[in-house]
Amino acid sequence: MSDAVTEPVARPESEGVIKLTMLLGGVVFLLMMIFGLIMRAAQGDLIYLDPTIFYQLLTAHGAGMVGSAALSGAAILWYFTSRHVPLRTGIYIAFLGLFLLGVVLILGSIFIGGYGGAWTFLYPLPALSGGAWEAGAAVAFILGYLFIGVGFLLYYLELGIQIITRYGGLLRGLGWTYLFGGSDEDIPPPTIIAASSVLVFNTIGIVFGAAVIAASIINLLFPGFEVDPLIAKNAIYFFGHVFINATIYMAVTAVYELLPDYTGRKWKTTRLFVGAWFAVVVFVQAVYFHHTLQDVNMPAWTMAVGQIISYSSGVPLMGVTVFSLAVYIKGSGLKWDLPIALLVLGTVGWGIGVIPAIIDGMVAVNKILHNTMWVPGHFHTYLLLGEVAMAFGFAAWLVKDKAQEAMSGLDKLLLRAYIGGGAGFVLMFLWSGAASIPRRWAVHYEDWQLQSQLASLFALVVVLATLGLVISYARGLLRRN
Repeated sequence: MSDAVTEPVARPESEGVIKLTMLLGGVVFLLMMIFGLIMRAAQGDLIYLDPTIFYQLLTAHGAGMVGSAALSGAAILWYFTSRHVPLRTGIYIAFLGLFLLGVVLILGSIFIGGYGGAWTFLYPLPALSGGAWEAGAAVAFILGYLFIGVGFLLYYLELGIQIITRYGGLLRGLGWTYLFGGSDEDIPPPTIIAASSVLVFNTIGIVFGAAVIAASIINLLFPGFEVDPLIAKNAIYFFGHVFINATIYMAVTAVYELLPDYTGRKWKTTRLFVGAWFAVVVFVQAVYFHHTLQDVNMPAWTMAVGQIISYSSGVPLMGVTVFSLAVYIKGSGLKWDLPIALLVLGTVGWGIGVIPAIIDGMVAVNKILHNTMWVPGHFHTYLLLGEVAMAFGFAAWLVKDKAQEAMSGLDKLLLRAYIGGGAGFVLMFLWSGAASIPRRWAVHYEDWQLQSQLASLFALVVVLATLGLVISYARGLLRRN
């Protein structure tokens, strides 16, 4: 067993642009939550919303939340990786510029071009709008994804170059040489293990996404060019599943780096830890098969893989990260403040969110629940109570008043409102799914509206709590500057 601690630099060179990134991410999180509140209120018949506008908001909400999670996760990973290897700030600025260019194209395609084909851009639906939008709007939307993907490839290239240079190879950065009987000399710290793992599986996912993006753009511009829809769907869902999971695996590095500051206990690189991340690299890619369980023309073995890996994928998370978190906290005398409370919430919420996913990964259950509100329930749990909570925890730490050792009354109110509102909100999704209420419907029957009405109330609480967190962060930036 090795402590695997590299002496960190106190303030990474890119700290200023990271702070700006977290502000942008927080504002977009808030805006996307407002979109979600509007949609749930419309489903509950509390307000009227034209279905065309609903699907535009649904598209913006999906793309915006995934994008914000990816942006904040990338900022967190960059910040803490730069404690251990030198990263060039110019590369991060180029990544951020490409990301923002993609965002402009996506928002323009939706709110100017009228695109409302959902964030998954499932081929060939972007070209089959029924007159709701022109091909140019769909091209702009997908081009936005392309620029974001190129930005992330540049980001991961920099991580890879610096990790390989520092540790003598990517396998050493992953810790695999140590895992399979190698020397325990110069073992990478947990953050480097995580960074190496994410850059491997998310680069693969983005390449698959880029291939189907290119094919979709060609089809939109030259309709005679056709792609096998089943192959396209597999590529899209592989890309999407890997990408959204990567956002959380990037953000969890904040827990690895900051919890020791509170507990006085170093987060160690052990063979169990490296083995768990080895499993993550495999499982995050293989588990996407549970998105294909309803495709009857998929090979039978994919259903078996989807179900088995869905069960197995929770082991590294719940059996290592969540359990280790509890062990590190127990008996440590930790003094709770807003940053660490949100980071712990994020880890626990992530672990809880995987449970509905495992249930939905059962073939027999998937046939009933996959196209219901159950699925938004599981991914809202591990995003709203997982990655987003981690992001706000990291942001709160960035502007933390070092003289303040405990939560203020306002901090406690914001935390409790966020937890209570978030938990109630996701439970309404799960209740709706268990009642077989379909997902993605703009208009709900009267018998379905109670859950949507209650969800709207909880969503309002989350929006107000998030507004408070964003304002608190902005004030902290002004105070620190």
